Amino acid sequence: MSNEQAFQAVVVGGSNGIGLAIANHLMAGGHFVHILDRQPPQRELLEHPDRCAFRMCDLLDFHAEQLEDLVENGDVRLLMITAGFGRVADFEYLHPAEIDSLLRVNTAAGIGIVRLFYERILGQERFYCGMMGSIAGLVSSPMFSVYAASKAAICRFVESVNIELEEKGSLNRILNVSPGSIRGTRFNGGENDPAQTRQLAQQIVDHLLAADELFIPDYDSVYRGVIERYRADAHAFGQSSYQYKRDSGRAFNEKRARIGYLSGTFDLFHVGHLRLIQRARRQCDYLIVGVHPDASHKGKQTFIPFDERMEIVGACRYVDRVVEACREDSDAWLKWHYDRLFVGSDYKGTERFLRYEAFFRDKGVEIVYFPYTQTTSSTQIRRTIELKTQDVDENK
Repeated sequence: MSNEQAFQAVVVGGSNGIGLAIANHLMAGGHFVHILDRQPPQRELLEHPDRCAFRMCDLLDFHAEQLEDLVENGDVRLLMITAGFGRVADFEYLHPAEIDSLLRVNTAAGIGIVRLFYERILGQERFYCGMMGSIAGLVSSPMFSVYAASKAAICRFVESVNIELEEKGSLNRILNVSPGSIRGTRFNGGENDPAQTRQLAQQIVDHLLAADELFIPDYDSVYRGVIERYRADAHAFGQSSYQYKRDSGRAFNEKRARIGYLSGTFDLFHVGHLRLIQRARRQCDYLIVGVHPDASHKGKQTFIPFDERMEIVGACRYVDRVVEACREDSDAWLKWHYDRLFVGSDYKGTERFLRYEAFFRDKGVEIVYFPYTQTTSSTQIRRTIELKTQDVDENK
């Protein structure tokens, strides 16, 4: 580790794999690390738990204000973005939701985070920044097409912005770390093993502190030859890569995206509706929301016209598709073949949902019952409107 004076660091994706190893290496050097991830790291894997703080950060639902205090913290002088995911599969098996998630997590969110810290990177004080690219982003990668595209974008982004930094007189650079397979991570279904990632983490931190622009682990022993073969004949290289992946047994040529379905009237749309939809979206990759044309199935009237309710629900950023709800959720499954049905826990055990449970038993559909939470409700709003209307009528 460098003799660099202790500073604070931000590691996005620091709960697992190489991100966790980098966080541990920085902590071992006396630095304090802010670990940002969807889940906290396993405490037993943290070598200096007193030198880190965990902050929940879901790159699929990222907001700039989540990092405002870290951006403004002058003691934060290192940013490393390692979060990302992918799978080996032919393109035809990737659902549009999976494509969107890959590009958001692997590319858009990371670039957005760099932009938040960019004034620091562009400045005259030392600031260390790195992003995880991939060898897959430097060569053709059949059966890894969208993952490769997401990483190719990172590689070109880093290369381009480093020219801008140079032209503007900044000594800081963004490091593109482009490895091949990394052992000791969960990326390909493995487990975290710090012993296997410790040396690579040290190398990455050394390159970060040296303000290098590109680091390809095992370049001389492995990847120089890979890149040379690709440049010599990209098509032949791609064919060989496809055959290798197909024969390796790592391909997952099956549907993977989880489709969720939620139905409701969504009259007098309020925060309770929003939180229900948000919660459902967090438990699936693609959320279809069915809006009932009226509330006759509940013996109630609606105040907002159907087409307006459809428009309101469709404008919610957690909704991937809005449709007219079928009267029965089982009929909706026949149309959209969802994997998860979301509903409030007050329906559990009712005749209707006992029937649904029997219907879905052999179809691989999970019914997720959300516990009821006390919040604004359409019934409360409706009663208020009715009381106000009654008062007006009585005072005429």
